[in-house]
Amino acid sequence: RLSEVYNFLATAAAKYGVGFWKPGSGIIHQIILENYAYPGVMLIGTDSHTPNGGGLGAICIGVGGADAVDVMAGIPWELKCPNVIGVKLTGSLSGWTSPKDVILKVAGILTVKGGTGAIVEYHGPGVDSISCTGMATICNMGAEIGATTSVFPYNHRMKTYLEKTGRKEIAELADEYKECLVPDSGCHYDQLIELNLSELKPHINGPFTPDLAHPVSEVGATAQKNGWPLDIKVGLIGSCTNSSYEDMGRAASLAKQALDRGLKCKAQFTVTPGSEQIRATIERDGYAKILRDVGGVVLANACGPCIGQWDRRDVKKGEKNTIVTSFNRNFTARNDANPATHAFVTSPEIVTALAIAGTLNFNPETDYLTDSKGEKFKLVAPTGDELPSRDFDPGEDTYQHPPTEGGSVRVDVNPQSNRLQLLEPFLKWDGKDLEDLQVLIKVKGKCTTDHISAAGPWLKFRGHLDNISNNLLIGAVNIDNDAVNKIKNQLTGEYGGVPDVARFYKANGVQWVVVGDENYGEGSSREHAALEPRHLGGRAIIVKSFARIHETNLKKQGLLPLTFSDPRDYDKIRPDDKISIVGLKSFTPGKPLAAVLKHSDGSSESIVLNHTFNETQIEWFQAGSALNRMKQLQK
Repeated sequence: RLSEVYNFLATAAAKYGVGFWKPGSGIIHQIILENYAYPGVMLIGTDSHTPNGGGLGAICIGVGGADAVDVMAGIPWELKCPNVIGVKLTGSLSGWTSPKDVILKVAGILTVKGGTGAIVEYHGPGVDSISCTGMATICNMGAEIGATTSVFPYNHRMKTYLEKTGRKEIAELADEYKECLVPDSGCHYDQLIELNLSELKPHINGPFTPDLAHPVSEVGATAQKNGWPLDIKVGLIGSCTNSSYEDMGRAASLAKQALDRGLKCKAQFTVTPGSEQIRATIERDGYAKILRDVGGVVLANACGPCIGQWDRRDVKKGEKNTIVTSFNRNFTARNDANPATHAFVTSPEIVTALAIAGTLNFNPETDYLTDSKGEKFKLVAPTGDELPSRDFDPGEDTYQHPPTEGGSVRVDVNPQSNRLQLLEPFLKWDGKDLEDLQVLIKVKGKCTTDHISAAGPWLKFRGHLDNISNNLLIGAVNIDNDAVNKIKNQLTGEYGGVPDVARFYKANGVQWVVVGDENYGEGSSREHAALEPRHLGGRAIIVKSFARIHETNLKKQGLLPLTFSDPRDYDKIRPDDKISIVGLKSFTPGKPLAAVLKHSDGSSESIVLNHTFNETQIEWFQAGSALNRMKQLQK
């Protein structure tokens, strides 16, 4: 029952003085933009798209859940000082080009790893041509280039948005300190990218990765050359990235043109409002009706298909097909659990136009549609008000303020629940080196947090560690046989699923290690991707490189995230190796550890493993987890 999850959240929030946004409120990133973010605030949130708040000049950084717990418990949060990548914007947006195209272009330039260890700071005269919510879209999808966060300088577009969302006093204060909220004159950037918005064309990125960028004018030809399906099965707009009033208005302006010509979408079409406020306002102002009339279905104010909460029935699993979305992320099987779905990310305007046309091979800037009378016509470039002229309609009141005294509140968890389970502390380090760790899986190629801990139907077990651990690494490719979720149990010689073999090892007292490739753990800052390997007996993850949030999450759970000093050492590890990690008795910041690889033929060799642990994080490892260490400090 879903109600037990919400009862738990509501009672836990009330007990510990936390504000609770009830189901139906919307996606938290939109809630933050509408209520909490403001120029100059620093905020951490437990999702990789927390940087959405950068659209209001806020430094909002995605972190693991344990990091947020630390801060809530009064423990300082720390981060290695990032570089700053500057993106200088000149010219101005117009016509079919939207704010989404800025980040789609930047993702193509920097790739999914290019922003790692850096804050992306947008600046220049072109900034003023972008709405506040458009800036939020750009910052939101900055997660797809690995950026620590993205931020825009304070300007009049932010001021207007603050006033429209009931925060006039904050706008006045920001005006007073404006010089602190814009780039210093003559400041230096570690890397500088320049974009002329007047020359920027609409883009569409994909499939399977958010940094494969194509101008919309070229994607049809590219798809034909690569054998990607041209027919679009579904167009999906909205999400935390692109569901602003302006986005919905621009999409509706195109839908209205189609309706006026007797057309509806050739593809299925869905609309996901990012918040209750947006839903209520687009209903009041008629946008929702237009989008429904053109063939759209308005979904709940929730993440929905963006994170796999989609009971898709129009294609069979394994059937090759194309969808286009205005979401931020398009990793394999993310939206619908079908690895054959070719998902493309673009703006809501382009999604709407392509859904009307029904094909990737359509450039709305130049190509014609045929109306119900057989006459050819071209869509006029989309238009939409930045903000509602009649202010926002707040819709239903979905916020629960914590009581002044919550000590007597009982946190509601049923011990028999299969959705909720109270955590048991992980065992502390025994003071010895980790000897003879079995290689659970040697992962080949891309391994995102979606591969490590799948979303979709698994999300119902987010509160139950043992149940959700049944999805551990079920999406990762095993280098031994190029198969997914099929690894050899080195104790029995039989093949089984990754979580099944991990459980067998744990039951037989065998600790294990995962070996991975580059940028391991990119994607959503999914705490479970670190909790699950620890719960099932993992002790270390050894890879060529990590995504930042996932690396920290692993440290928090008492695991050792380690990187090959020489990336070629990845090739030395065999799937049936036993690995000993030595040097833990003198584990110190900046000092590499060593691993002894014991091969099944009796030979062995040593390799050097680097780490980024600081002194505090080493204490987490020694205590067994960051939570264990926190408890030690409270005694």
